[in-house]
Amino acid sequence: MKKIAFAAFAALTLAGCAVSPLGESRPDPVVANAPFDPAAAAFIKKSGSGSIEGHAFLKKADGVIKNAGGEIVRLVPVTAYSRNRFAQLYRGAKFVQANDIPKIQPDPAYVEYTRTTKAESTGRFTFDHVAPGSYYVATQNIWKREGSVMSEGGAFFEVVTVTGKEDGPIRLVVNGQ
Repeated sequence: MKKIAFAAFAALTLAGCAVSPLGESRPDPVVANAPFDPAAAAFIKKSGSGSIEGHAFLKKADGVIKNAGGEIVRLVPVTAYSRNRFAQLYRGAKFVQANDIPKIQPDPAYVEYTRTTKAESTGRFTFDHVAPGSYYVATQNIWKREGSVMSEGGAFFEVVTVTGKEDGPIRLVVNGQ
């Protein structure tokens, strides 16, 4: 059984036309550098024997654990397009603060080559029948303190590789750190 600790992502459905902080549209930095290629991502549509189990959460400033209960968790094949997309969204890190997540719409075909599941109230999630390949596992955990207008938490991700030779599920701790 492989154990991988990582910081995950979420706002995955963001990347096409980018919006600057002033609200004007900019050319899509993702497509300009690496157009989406369905053939490169096709392995996600194959059925495999791999399984990924995880627990997504963030630690709040006061040390309290905030599970990502009810959040969408995405499984995204690693391709030139997704590598470039994640580089644009995360600016070289594996975590981005809630109020700093860029608004970049994805190529519509890209979304069809991802899988999603919803984290349980405990923040736990599972992807079954995963084909061999490298994937981003991404989610978000965003909330507001009572009386606050600012969001806390953020989006996070990690890369995991399924070989097809695992003797059990790949277990992940997805904690944004």
